Amino acid sequence: MANRLKMATVQTILQLKKHGWSNRRIERELGVRRETISRYVHGAGNISKPATNAPLGSEPIPEAPGLEKPHPPTPFYVSLDEAKPPQAPPGSVSQCEPFREVILEKLEQGFSAQRIHQDLQIEHGFHGSYYSVRRFVRRLGQSRPLPFRRMETTPGQEAQVDFGTGAPIITPEGKRRKSYVFRIVLSHSRKAYSESVFHQTTESFIRCLENAFWYFGGVVQTLIIDNLKAAVSKADWYDPELNPKIQSFCQHYGTVILPTKPYMPRHKGKVESGVGYVQANGLKGRRFSSLNQQNQYLWEWETRIADTRIHGTTRRQVAQVFAEVEKQALLPLPISHFPSFQEAQRSVHRDGHIEVDKSYYSVPPEYLGWQVWVRWDSRLVRIFNHRMEQIALHAKTEPGRFQTQDAHIHDRKRSGVERGADWLLRKASCLGDSAEQWARALLQERPIEGVRVLQGLLSLSKTYGHEQIDEACRIALSHDVFRLRTLREILKRGGQSQSCFEFIDEHPIIRKLSDYQRIVQTYSQQEKYV
Repeated sequence: MANRLKMATVQTILQLKKHGWSNRRIERELGVRRETISRYVHGAGNISKPATNAPLGSEPIPEAPGLEKPHPPTPFYVSLDEAKPPQAPPGSVSQCEPFREVILEKLEQGFSAQRIHQDLQIEHGFHGSYYSVRRFVRRLGQSRPLPFRRMETTPGQEAQVDFGTGAPIITPEGKRRKSYVFRIVLSHSRKAYSESVFHQTTESFIRCLENAFWYFGGVVQTLIIDNLKAAVSKADWYDPELNPKIQSFCQHYGTVILPTKPYMPRHKGKVESGVGYVQANGLKGRRFSSLNQQNQYLWEWETRIADTRIHGTTRRQVAQVFAEVEKQALLPLPISHFPSFQEAQRSVHRDGHIEVDKSYYSVPPEYLGWQVWVRWDSRLVRIFNHRMEQIALHAKTEPGRFQTQDAHIHDRKRSGVERGADWLLRKASCLGDSAEQWARALLQERPIEGVRVLQGLLSLSKTYGHEQIDEACRIALSHDVFRLRTLREILKRGGQSQSCFEFIDEHPIIRKLSDYQRIVQTYSQQEKYV
């Protein structure tokens, strides 16, 4: 006979199913197999009923006036209230309260309660349940949101920049090519500049900004942009990392770029609506055969339509406000345009050089294996470290050539031949006077191959002392010998000089020369008569 579940357990299962719990979740909570749960849910199980013949003493207690009817017992493992998400007791402080600002920020970014709960656990070590986060989010949603604050700026203070989809370009071959429209809006007068490009690269972004400044006749103090990859290397609301070339551009024109908060388009609402305006009013339904044709049309459209309209917020004509108020408030333009150059990151090779346009340029030896920034044009190659400090400057060379500066060669990697004969003579003089004299005489005797012999002379100091080498050079110099192997033999034998004997004039066994003369004459006469 199969085991039967208690009535309280069956009622708990039915109540949990009414609250939308799955069989797997009920199994995990109650410890009842899913097959059994399914039988009872679909009515296949035999639910126990109270016995008709109750034993003595089990009669129901009559209801007395003023007495409450007793409640049925509830199982210890789960209650019907626990089937619902747990509720915090009245007056208690939510575990999410210390993270209110973080949760509000994530809600503004459109994150769900589940995603917020995950981020709190990972980023802030939150130990509360998902339900506490969900209740807190619901409570925040019930409060009325505060109205956005409109930020108006003074003339010449700010401009907002953004990209949008431009009109399609139909090539002569009939192909459709996508374009992007760049738009910059002066925040005070709403004067704008538009330009179409094919790519949202750093070069295109800089060129469009520069064209806009010269179109306005001045520069604004700050530029508000979103976190586009052409300008922002790493998005951060407090301290964003900008592209180094963008930083140089800002320094050249005396302006500052301030990226907006990620997923906050309202921080640059003026240009957001401005891009929509040029798309809906200027480019919608139009086709162009080239990018130049579209830019020419945008130039005329800005002058005829956008500048002459009465703006819906300022209630004044855009061109009039710009001419009367904002134009004279702009910062002056620099003397020249931003210099055109290319830049990229390069790795320093094991030989201490980097590759640029198939040519190779040296860097200081301490940057071996590092990543460096390189900027080059048709004349110069400039190399910067990670702090954008210039560490090397080279003249542009032909492909396949090496440009190596002497200062970039480590002393331990510089051979004696490269240092020259004078340096070798100075090193030889440290060994002693005889060594210096022998070295100078060597260069006179063997001027070309003598440089390498001097390197061998200096290498002897690794094995022998300076006094031994100097003595060996004195001995070799006395015999006019300028071979390195001779010095080695002298040093191997101890460096002793050859013994010299003095000649004597008189000795008992030495005859006079006149005696030898008589002997020769006598011997010659005897041969004559034979």
